[in-house]
Amino acid sequence: MIALAAIALLAVAPPAVAAPARPARDRVSIWVTAKATADRLASKEPVVFEPLAQPLEDVPTVMVDPAKTFQTIEGIGGALTDAAAETFGRLPRESQERLLTAYFDPTQGIGYSLGRTHINSCDFSSESYAYADRPGDVELRSFSIEHDRRYRLPFIKAALARAGGPVKLFASPWSAPAWMKTNGDMLHGGKVKPEYRDAWARYFVRFVLEYEQEGVPIWGLTVQNEPMATQTWESQVFTAEEERDFVRDHLGPALEKAGLSRLKLLIWDHNRGLMYQRAKVVFDDPQAARYVWGTGFHWYVGDHFENVRDVHDAWPDKQLLFTEGTPDNYDPAAVMDWRLGETYGRSLLHDLNNWAAGWSDWNVLLDERGGPNHVGNFCFAPVHGDTRTGALTFAASYFYIGHFSKFVRPGAKRVISSSNEDALLTTAFLNLDGSVVSIVMNQGEKDLDFGVWVDGRVARTKSPAHSIVTLRWSR
Repeated sequence: MIALAAIALLAVAPPAVAAPARPARDRVSIWVTAKATADRLASKEPVVFEPLAQPLEDVPTVMVDPAKTFQTIEGIGGALTDAAAETFGRLPRESQERLLTAYFDPTQGIGYSLGRTHINSCDFSSESYAYADRPGDVELRSFSIEHDRRYRLPFIKAALARAGGPVKLFASPWSAPAWMKTNGDMLHGGKVKPEYRDAWARYFVRFVLEYEQEGVPIWGLTVQNEPMATQTWESQVFTAEEERDFVRDHLGPALEKAGLSRLKLLIWDHNRGLMYQRAKVVFDDPQAARYVWGTGFHWYVGDHFENVRDVHDAWPDKQLLFTEGTPDNYDPAAVMDWRLGETYGRSLLHDLNNWAAGWSDWNVLLDERGGPNHVGNFCFAPVHGDTRTGALTFAASYFYIGHFSKFVRPGAKRVISSSNEDALLTTAFLNLDGSVVSIVMNQGEKDLDFGVWVDGRVARTKSPAHSIVTLRWSR
């Protein structure tokens, strides 16, 4: 047990994340994050493989088979919102540098490789705004991303530069401009009027082109954030049939005409519970389905992990991407609650094991209030920046995500990883460099000795209570 003062220090100090050693075939490198210890992505003494013909039934064991490969991983990361960018912009330079390194540096940080941003404002903006707010401007002559040049574009550019390699950025709209909608309001739901659907589709194109002229490449789009939710903030409703028709008749053709067919277009972008039904309506229409890369999903109403697999099994040629999740409404007393980290770990393990090709957290950074947010919808982030003092607080969720994002790199393939111990959740991946990564999470109250068994040999180590462990070796 470490002293309380040391625990307090962990809350504000920038994390010291060890760089991965070059993997070896017979030696397993280990990183651990564990509750009630000082271990946060802490590098441990390597262990070596020893012969073992077959695992024993009564000894906790994780069995990995790198020869059986599944989906290719696009990336792991989080959302670069107005709120994250504004908080970043209000921090002192030293804290900004720490934050960029912590998230985006693949060696000294956790190497985020996937990012999400928004088209027009969202709830995590300080105000509600649109890029083209002149009523009836179907030619989008008033379109301007000037608003984003103050905070969001500089933040995104700084993140991309610190990553030192590709970060796949996808964008989602919360609402069309008020003048395009049936309720005349960017907030409180409403739908895009039929006469403005073409203009709304071209709005996506304009956003992509404007961002790319700023040096920010866009990798993908979602059709609509949470299309079944009427919220007090920016929101917009599509039935499954309306989303299908908008993609088939407007958005897909607009992207194709603009030479943007390379973009990864995702439908749904809402909770796992109804994702099969929503996918079915679009993917069973060949003319709509041809424009769509995959299905995005969130975690807010139940786990329903099996629904992710059902969508893959029904349409194996389409991809799956977790596009948003945050655990709770903000409570400053609970920022360091270990449960928040375990919520991330559980979702990452199950979503990836059920064929998700990538995973994006919600806001990468929020302020000391869990904002800014123009409707008071404050929430948690893995990192909070105090805009009064400049201090950064790294929650358990930052480290839990890091056990994946740092070691499971774009292009990796998921491989078989099975456990004979209910307390140990596990997944595994084969990276392009030949390294095998096994991730093991223990939500229980007891430390567990366990082995990782691969092809007639075993490496023995420990899974502390309430911990996540990443093991890495060369195939």
